[in-house]
Amino acid sequence: MKRTEAVAILARYVHDKNLTRHCLATGAVMKKVAEFLSEDTVTWETIGILHDIDFELTGGDMGRHGIAGAEILTREGIDGELAEIIKRHNHFLYRGTYERPVEIVLQAADSVSGLVIACALVKGGKISDVTSKTVGKKAKERGFAAGCDRERIGLIRGVMDPVVFYDLAIQGLREIRAELDLT
Repeated sequence: MKRTEAVAILARYVHDKNLTRHCLATGAVMKKVAEFLSEDTVTWETIGILHDIDFELTGGDMGRHGIAGAEILTREGIDGELAEIIKRHNHFLYRGTYERPVEIVLQAADSVSGLVIACALVKGGKISDVTSKTVGKKAKERGFAAGCDRERIGLIRGVMDPVVFYDLAIQGLREIRAELDLT
């Protein structure tokens, strides 16, 4: 699926600008990590873009989040495996069951995208000024971007070094900076 198609599907179900940015950012991180791991960048980016497709529909109900998303994606004709990965990304329902790199990276990307964006906002919206050192330092400050789950980001250790992950996340977000209203 082309990125434009994934974004169009997302736009049919997600209307909140910040949630849309979050989904695009997660997709950008997924794409960069997939490239680094020699995985399918298109599929991984699509997973990131569509991972919260049901969040507005479910009103953030974590008992339904992901499950409703998989149903939406199935109706939209999305591959069943991709829909299942998105369904299972809800860590409230599936915590501790992530084994495949794509699942682990989605957990980490979902939270690190917000952490990196928060770092950029502290720097006046300049993603170009964010470094992996900045992200690593801010990750240790529990009060900074408190909604970004450090435990989920930490799962990346099973796939790669966190510093490398932070670098890839920054690179991914830089590539879509205009869509995120960053410079």
